[in-house]
Amino acid sequence: MTELRVYTNPAGAGTSDGGAVFYTRRSGGPYYRWRYEEEAGAWRASRVGLSSQTLRALGVSNWQTVPAALQAKLLKHYLD
Repeated sequence: MTELRVYTNPAGAGTSDGGAVFYTRRSGGPYYRWRYEEEAGAWRASRVGLSSQTLRALGVSNWQTVPAALQAKLLKHYLD
């Protein structure tokens, strides 16, 4: 998968329930926010517009820190 970036917000601007949130962007495309929904038992994505302040707070995440189920979902979402 080329030019996929995965971000987290180390400042803690995740969810109110403390769940993990990841952001992704590929090749200058839109940003997606990924959140695990306990009730559905699945990772859900929503396309988001991020403010410049939020963008500055995001940190690039290492692929190994991304949960395996989300890795699989990302591979399917960004199918080459």
